[in-house]
Amino acid sequence: MTAAFDAVIEIPKGSRNKYEVDHETGRVYLDRVLYTGFVYPTDYGFFEETLGEDGDPLDVLVLLDYPVFPGVGIKVRPVGVLKMSDEAGGDDKVIAVQHKDPRWAHIQDVADIPEYTRKEIEHFFEHYKDLEPGKWVKVDAWGSAADAEQLIVEAQERLRAEGH
Repeated sequence: MTAAFDAVIEIPKGSRNKYEVDHETGRVYLDRVLYTGFVYPTDYGFFEETLGEDGDPLDVLVLLDYPVFPGVGIKVRPVGVLKMSDEAGGDDKVIAVQHKDPRWAHIQDVADIPEYTRKEIEHFFEHYKDLEPGKWVKVDAWGSAADAEQLIVEAQERLRAEGH
């Protein structure tokens, strides 16, 4: 079983609101309402103590039975990664489940995530920026739980290398 990591949820499943945490104040701000009619297919947030390629903490989508609210911390277990990029560069999304939740114990790797759920996540990210001027997204491939865990470790190391 893969390791557990600390994540913070910014956006609950089913929301069109794009919230972001101000990492200096800890306050949650409404960044924007999605221009499309899309809603987030899972709870969405970031891994604490990481720095992604885009200069922000590494993103995570958490598969849960019920959405939580912005600012909630949760221990998660990575099960895969959606490798993608946008107008700002690399923007991979780690897919995770709540650590030690027996309802998600059968999800160990990306192949265990139902195909429809994977398609729903892909479709959301391929199109959620469609109506925003100058923005685009390219979905490249799915990666394994091991790929996701390696991405998290690299993002932790990147943050330490920056002197944080």
